[in-house]
Amino acid sequence: MKEDNRPHIGPDIKLPETTLKAVLLGVLLSAILAGANAYLGLFAGMTVSASIPAAVISMAILKLFRKHNILENNAVQTAASAGESLAAGVIFTFPALVLMGYWQEFNYLETALIALSGGILGVFFTIPLRKALIIDMKLKFPEGIATSEVLKTGEAGGKAIWLLVFGGLFGAVIKFAEAGLKVWDGIFAKAILTKNNLLASFSLNLSPALISVGYIVGVKISVVIFIGGVISWWIGIPAYVYYFGNPDGLSPVDLGYSLWSSQIRFLGVGAMVVGGLWALINLRKTLTFALRTGLRSFREVPDGTELRTDKDTPMKWVILGIGAMIVPIFIIYLREIHDVGITILMSGIMIIAGFLFASVAGYMAGLVGSSNNPISGVTIATILTSALILLALMGEDATGGPVAAIMIGSVVACAAAIAGDNMQDLKAGYILGATPFRQQMMQLTGVVAAALALPLVLDLLNTGYGFGPKTPENPDSLTAPQATLMQSVAEGVFGGNLPWNMVYIGMAIGVAVIIIDKVLEARNSEFRIPVLALAVGLYLPFELDSAIMLGGLMSWIISLRRSSISVPDLKAARQRSDQAGLLFASGLITGEALIGIVLAIPVAIYGSSDVLAITNGEMPSWPGILVIILVCLFLMRLAIRAYNVKEK
Repeated sequence: MKEDNRPHIGPDIKLPETTLKAVLLGVLLSAILAGANAYLGLFAGMTVSASIPAAVISMAILKLFRKHNILENNAVQTAASAGESLAAGVIFTFPALVLMGYWQEFNYLETALIALSGGILGVFFTIPLRKALIIDMKLKFPEGIATSEVLKTGEAGGKAIWLLVFGGLFGAVIKFAEAGLKVWDGIFAKAILTKNNLLASFSLNLSPALISVGYIVGVKISVVIFIGGVISWWIGIPAYVYYFGNPDGLSPVDLGYSLWSSQIRFLGVGAMVVGGLWALINLRKTLTFALRTGLRSFREVPDGTELRTDKDTPMKWVILGIGAMIVPIFIIYLREIHDVGITILMSGIMIIAGFLFASVAGYMAGLVGSSNNPISGVTIATILTSALILLALMGEDATGGPVAAIMIGSVVACAAAIAGDNMQDLKAGYILGATPFRQQMMQLTGVVAAALALPLVLDLLNTGYGFGPKTPENPDSLTAPQATLMQSVAEGVFGGNLPWNMVYIGMAIGVAVIIIDKVLEARNSEFRIPVLALAVGLYLPFELDSAIMLGGLMSWIISLRRSSISVPDLKAARQRSDQAGLLFASGLITGEALIGIVLAIPVAIYGSSDVLAITNGEMPSWPGILVIILVCLFLMRLAIRAYNVKEK
């Protein structure tokens, strides 16, 4: 999609942007989308950008008012998308504190403060980088451009909202039938173990939300994630079983999950560490240029003649804001570390890591979009590094060491997640002609709303479902893949029981993938293998990898089907088709996530996941398979029909 260098709204035109209704709607959507993406991330291990759905919702609602404009809509989606991004940083780390047994429930004040501080730092860290990454480097920022296009064609917003609503209702009904009424088993899983210790397994999560995630990220990323799952589940686990057998006599399915949990998923840790370091190395020149530009902007004093579309948050505010956020973080760290000197050191490491990785996240958002940002990679690298430093300074007997490492990682994760989203939104604003300062204020507003809502959502989900591997007490537990991994790394470093052999093998896989990807790049191949996407596949349960892959295949099949249809305006047809599929898929995700949160309420009250069940005993999975087939067919029909529609 070619970008027009001229702003949609010229700098000499002033339109109301941060109106009262825009702020209130942004706050509401930020809290709702934060809750929905928190559930999705704990369930699926991935989150997706909410900018376009938020823009469509905003357009539909603001049309009810006599006065509204495109920049006001952009302000709403800026605040709303902050909730989704902050949720990613929070759910990748905070549940680890519950899994560790450090918290029995989510400490509201600490959770909100750390999320708030990390999110605000993410906004402030990227403000001095805006001109370098968006204007000077002219990075693609695909989701920012797509959001601006949706807003510019806003007259379709009233009709498009029904795709979101219908998808939401569809996703909610399916989730209620599966998780509430227990009509079918949500996971199809089969495995066999021969006498020669040859293990073969396959599993598929029957969730429309996961299919939608794969559809949104596309077939290329889905394939890479699936390759990671194949390495772990079809190569790593069978090889381990072949050499070491099944001494505990577990069933084939349970054996696979046991080895994945205790050994194989740490391949993903090694690959992620390599991927995080590679991102820094590979982008060193680019980041150096961006940092120089940013530091220069700190020294520049506005002379009052700058254009409206160039006006950022004053650098004095940025510096004061960063300093203010360090205070609560320092106090919380000190409670765990109990040493002022070490706390000062770790706070400094957090600020440096946060700034570096926020810069990486902002740049990567410009290259591949915020949905594909390496948040998991930078977080695992931060936690592993912090844990090793704390171990060297505090010793193995330091009870607060693993907790401190997780809290350091949580701030960095929140900052990196928000940084990518902020740059994406600022790119959309740059194309539309928004005022950067006002967008940055709306981003901060969205961060505050999400930070206040997320602790309540997390506590409700923990009470209703629980986190981590499924147990008899928590049969519907949310797997929280990243959080369980962060827990294992932090505790493993201090306990001395981290399976380093698996980590080293994962590092070797990461290096091999980077080499293969560079070869593909040299050959100008359209297919690439991002190491961090493969690392995600390595540590996810296979039923998630396969479901995401199915969604990616759907996007590929739709693209093939579209290529066989002749239309008058190819660009417009693709935009219609992409938007129809994206909005319906986003609705499926949001509906399933929100009903999942609602279902946690009766489960928490009655202490049983079967409180609404209408079936007893073993549940079949075939009804869920039929539902997934119908969802896929309907998604295909919707996207193709939108592509082939006759324009008036």
